[in-house]
Amino acid sequence: MQVSVENTSALERRMTIAVPAERVETEVNKRLQQTARRAKVPGFRPGKVPMSVIRQRYEDAARQEAFGDLVQASFYEAVVEQKLNPAGAPAVEPKSFEKGKDLEYVAIFEVFPEFTVAGFDSIAIERLSAEVADADLDNMLEVLRKQNVRFETADRAAQNEDQLNIDFVGKVDGEVFAGGSAKGTQLVLGSGRMIPGFEEGLVGAKAGEERVLNLTFPEGYQNLDLAGKAAEFTVTVNSVAEPKLPELTEEFFAQFGIKEATLEGFRTEVRKNMERELRQAIKTKVKNQVMDGLLAANPIEVPKALLENEVNRLRVQAVQQFGGNIKPEQLPAELFEEQAKRRVVLGLIVAEVVKQNELKPDEDRVREMIQEMASAYQEPEQVVAWYYKNDQQLNEVRSVVLEEQVVDTVLQKATVTDKSVSYEEAVKPAQAPAAD
Repeated sequence: MQVSVENTSALERRMTIAVPAERVETEVNKRLQQTARRAKVPGFRPGKVPMSVIRQRYEDAARQEAFGDLVQASFYEAVVEQKLNPAGAPAVEPKSFEKGKDLEYVAIFEVFPEFTVAGFDSIAIERLSAEVADADLDNMLEVLRKQNVRFETADRAAQNEDQLNIDFVGKVDGEVFAGGSAKGTQLVLGSGRMIPGFEEGLVGAKAGEERVLNLTFPEGYQNLDLAGKAAEFTVTVNSVAEPKLPELTEEFFAQFGIKEATLEGFRTEVRKNMERELRQAIKTKVKNQVMDGLLAANPIEVPKALLENEVNRLRVQAVQQFGGNIKPEQLPAELFEEQAKRRVVLGLIVAEVVKQNELKPDEDRVREMIQEMASAYQEPEQVVAWYYKNDQQLNEVRSVVLEEQVVDTVLQKATVTDKSVSYEEAVKPAQAPAAD
């Protein structure tokens, strides 16, 4: 087999492959013999059809089938011989495929970039440290109470945080617009559900009162037909209900599955959850800084095939997340290209760090991570056992641990500055990193 390779760009390869005619004819004859054993031809018993008849009837189909198999097999042999690492399936251009002659074709494909990850010492990391103070715990208990708020009818004017039951009709240019009317809608004032001015315009209203609100839709409103237009809403307030926070009682604690349904037991459990969240938040922020640093220090070209595959994955995820009747391929690729490029480049860099440093998942850390996740459940032992019985889930945890080991490897050479901050600052989400 003859193979020649041309570098048409940094990653694209144009490989010409010639498969000897003898090998081609051997493959064609093999298929004809298989066909002869099962072919049904009028006038002949099965398995007794003369090869000349079989060849006349089936040779073209056998040759096409052999072509596909030979291309697949010879391409694999060629990339192994040339020590190439394709990043996707090749585009095949047949050059010659005539009976009695060599099979010759051109395969055009991209290869994975070859590079060495460097620049660890140029990466600067700010590592936060914080503790869960009693005041933080008290604030979290208030948050939990507000999340379980109930509303009781109030015989007074509406205030912010009250829940109103309303009917409303919206008009633009004197005409009722689609989706602009509703009856019996529950609305919490100050929630920001409605367009600017709507909720504010109902503060002070009482049950049975009707108010007319003259408002303007924001310029960036999702319904482009209404964006920037003036509208009139006639709103009838059916009822006003004020929020009532639940007391910290055994009944309240039981909603969270707390074994020790006392205030002390509840505070202990909430603190554990907050400390778990704090550890994860700090770890995530360090990891993001490491990944940003690796990206900046190691600019590499991305194979188009990998980028397209990642864009398609993100399209599918978007449809699954937001629903609707849209198909993934209908979403514009440019919406996902920056995020896809970042993910592909990081994937290549992380894989190379693993390779260069001969890293393998630390099984002790794997178990620690599983136990940490399991501690959030009522029966942690069962959760741990479940992970170790499910290879797919277990391998996902191993992948996360391996990524953490990559972060640790970088931190050994990076410039790390420790900073003490409050709990709130530590758990506050960092700004999303900019895609390169």
